[in-house]
Amino acid sequence: MGPTASGKTGLAMALAERFDGALISVDSALVYRGMDIGTAKPTPQELARHPHALVDIRDPTEPYNAASFRDDALAEMARSSALGKLPILVGGTGLYFRALERGLDAMPAVDVAMRERLTTEIKTLGAPSLHARLRERDPVTAARLHPNDSQRILRALEILESGGHSISTLQRGGDGDFPYQVLKIALMPADRKALYRDIETRFRQMLDDGLVEEVRALRERGDLNAELPALRAVGYRQIWAYLEGEYDYPEMVRRAVVASRRYAKRQYTWLRGESRLLVLTGRGMENLAPAVGYLRAFLGAPDPTSQVSLSED
Repeated sequence: MGPTASGKTGLAMALAERFDGALISVDSALVYRGMDIGTAKPTPQELARHPHALVDIRDPTEPYNAASFRDDALAEMARSSALGKLPILVGGTGLYFRALERGLDAMPAVDVAMRERLTTEIKTLGAPSLHARLRERDPVTAARLHPNDSQRILRALEILESGGHSISTLQRGGDGDFPYQVLKIALMPADRKALYRDIETRFRQMLDDGLVEEVRALRERGDLNAELPALRAVGYRQIWAYLEGEYDYPEMVRRAVVASRRYAKRQYTWLRGESRLLVLTGRGMENLAPAVGYLRAFLGAPDPTSQVSLSED
């Protein structure tokens, strides 16, 4: 687990080599075909050597959520285990990790009229205003959402007004049947300023690699729009708006970099709320030796039903 650009994929591939692992992606954007550069998807060469389950399994028009992920991930874990391989899950989508381990309560149905009313309010009053409303009623969810994250703010308020329950309460889990022990390793680089610089450097490299052209090709399909969950991924939504003429190229770059940094901050916040987490403060392969040590100790536990004692840091 870990924030964007922290080097999770490289470390996971190295662990898979050493422990005969089967890699399973835990990323809400990597599921989509045709979204390769901006999602930092493993290259074709990397995927050939280290196949990742749950990559390229949906078209950007198709919905995918935490419940779908849980079903798919459990199936992949069972398949890997049956082959004698160690399931290694890697990614940055915290809700997916939590849904897998704890399950998700069923979300209440949302009334169409109520959704239209909230949509109108968020357009007229602005996302920060509704974020303040959410903070009063569900401070846990509000704390992990940016005040301008209109899509998620809208969804959280929909859940509140539909059933009276906060989305954070529902996400604590309902169907928690999870037949595995887990070792949770989080890459949380101590030097955040260096991470933020790397985030900007990586995004500019993505632009050099053809990210604008990738988004343009998606836009020219004609069956996609900026409101689809796939196209709201960081980087994609800013480039889409740039192609729509909403702002110029330098402003697009600035907004995308800022959004990426904010996303990393939210990932740090989410991880701090996780239990039994082993935190590694280096970047990527700098963490290989301790990660190998922790995994060896975990797999070598004499009682397979016991929990390894993990740090709360």
